Amino acid sequence: MSAHATKTLLAAALLAAAAWSHAQPPVVGTSPWGPDDEIGRLNLMTAESRAAVLARVDGGTVYDLSVDLFIGMPSWQAAGDPHYRMWMTHTPHGTAIDDPLGLGAAMNEHVSYTGAAFSMYTHTGTHIDTLAHFGLDGRIWNGFSAAEHLGDRGWKVGGAEKLPTIVARGVMIDLPAYLGVDMLPDGHRISRAELRGALERQKVSLREGDVVLIRTGRMRVYEDAAAYMRNPPGLGMDAARFLVESSGAMVVGADNLSFEAFPSEVENNYVPVHTYLLAEQGTPILELVYLEGLSEARVYEFAFIGGGLRLRGADAAPMRPIALPLVPPGASDEP
Repeated sequence: MSAHATKTLLAAALLAAAAWSHAQPPVVGTSPWGPDDEIGRLNLMTAESRAAVLARVDGGTVYDLSVDLFIGMPSWQAAGDPHYRMWMTHTPHGTAIDDPLGLGAAMNEHVSYTGAAFSMYTHTGTHIDTLAHFGLDGRIWNGFSAAEHLGDRGWKVGGAEKLPTIVARGVMIDLPAYLGVDMLPDGHRISRAELRGALERQKVSLREGDVVLIRTGRMRVYEDAAAYMRNPPGLGMDAARFLVESSGAMVVGADNLSFEAFPSEVENNYVPVHTYLLAEQGTPILELVYLEGLSEARVYEFAFIGGGLRLRGADAAPMRPIALPLVPPGASDEP
């Protein structure tokens, strides 16, 4: 397809998206799991689905999908959110001088004492967005209103403590490998066609209840916060609809910090992918997921296991998920 034809198709798609959003203003979704539901599509996880994926774990390599937290790391301080900070509260030398526990010089010289504290925004490092993170017209998923359910100590509904530990089939979609690049270029908007093409290349199909993780390659510059945060690639609206409505994803995520591409392709909404997933569809989002190890090993299907910190009333929670490769269907340990 020529560059002109591609640009023409893209322009038509953008116009269609704008017309659709104007004709049908989005509203928060009503949960099919009842009026008290606070976890959305995580209800797709069942005892049977957990047992099925765990039964296929091959017991070999464990892939850590989390990133390091360090001073100077990528974060949302440009939006007014705090940097990650860690400081020492006790050091061996300081304890010997201050004697905070009244133990005396001899004991403090003999037993060294180190302690630290840290502070950070809830959307720092590898984390999961709860359904309270973004809403529409004062309401979040399932119609809960901020006026009624958001206090000075956080959300009374939909907080991070409500999210269950996730045990599900995971699928990694490696877009740089499919497109033949090290990482997607700045501002690249991921399309439905690219997701489908990468899945076909990997010979993997999506199923209802999957945790779908998209590799953009952005982790290659994670140590350089300015480069990592500069106009990152992300998901487009049609790609988001493909993952949820066409493929049945339970949770979606990526290795970038914004998940979606900017600027918005939808009129009157600066974060249409977030509001579509969280507020309209009840689909939690994972961000800053480390996928380089899976990519290097060409592991595209795995058991995903991860639980966020139980931060009561919070709109997100830090997470340290892992991936356990699966034995191919039909494979047997029998010689």
